[in-house]
Amino acid sequence: MSNKRTGTSGNPARRHTGVSKNPAHVKPATLGDWVSGARLRTLPLAIAPVAIGTGAAVVASGPGIFHPVRAVLALLVALFLQIAVNYANDYSDGIRGTDAFRVGPARLTGSGAAKPATVLKVALVFFGLAAVAGLTLVILSQHWWLLAVGAVAILAAWFYTGGKKPYGYSGLGELFVFVFFGLVATLGTTYVQVGTINTESWLGAVGIGLISCAVLMVNNIRDIATDAAAGKRTLAVRLGNRAARVAYCVFLLVPFVIVGFFTLFYPLAFFTFFMLLLALPAVLITVTAKTSRELILALKLTSFAGLGYGLLLGLAFAL
Repeated sequence: MSNKRTGTSGNPARRHTGVSKNPAHVKPATLGDWVSGARLRTLPLAIAPVAIGTGAAVVASGPGIFHPVRAVLALLVALFLQIAVNYANDYSDGIRGTDAFRVGPARLTGSGAAKPATVLKVALVFFGLAAVAGLTLVILSQHWWLLAVGAVAILAAWFYTGGKKPYGYSGLGELFVFVFFGLVATLGTTYVQVGTINTESWLGAVGIGLISCAVLMVNNIRDIATDAAAGKRTLAVRLGNRAARVAYCVFLLVPFVIVGFFTLFYPLAFFTFFMLLLALPAVLITVTAKTSRELILALKLTSFAGLGYGLLLGLAFAL
């Protein structure tokens, strides 16, 4: 419905269809802004699956056998891809106008601090770096079919918020995060090192994949009102505030059931339970939170819980 006085759409999501229209009033992005745009708090979710996958690879190959070069390359693929996703989301959300409703830290594109084309170029650079690291890993492992997996991962990263019908706007974000930052990252890390996938890798992938879903869920719980206004139908928006918080708790706590299973075979896996010291406060905060600041704290705690989960479980396998 149109507003007769202004001639603008009655839908607020349609009234904000681009970046800031007053760039003269916005300071150009600094180095700190670009670092912030990389969203460093999400990087633990790139490190954790590689740690678990590498630990599982040690189990499969035998004590003392380790493939450090392949492990580092797998880590670089995960890190570069995560950073690329973050910049791509900044670009796509910015030009789509979604960030006009954002209540969190300002983004590069949406705030007008950086030109959309520049943000896109930076995203493409990191996609390229991920591709180079992945190609090197494929050459070393000789598993050429993994090139197709890498291509699909890059396409999935782009179309999360990019393209005409981004799946992140349709409530499928958690599914793809579980698949690519859980299953693909963990299983792929194990496979490129030893050419096989074991139970440790599979269950570890499920655990860290669920924690990654928890990170995305708590982030989207914070933005339920603004995402709904912008027409972004995330899973949190579709579930509603209360059900989304319940889903977050399930995503974050079920992985510790998996840890309980591993303690039967790997005594050191018990130390992974110490991450409940971060996870339980995050759950309490998320369930009771009434402000964005509280949910941002829960997001940070969840990310660090995921990092500790991956490192400690990976070490339990390897030692």
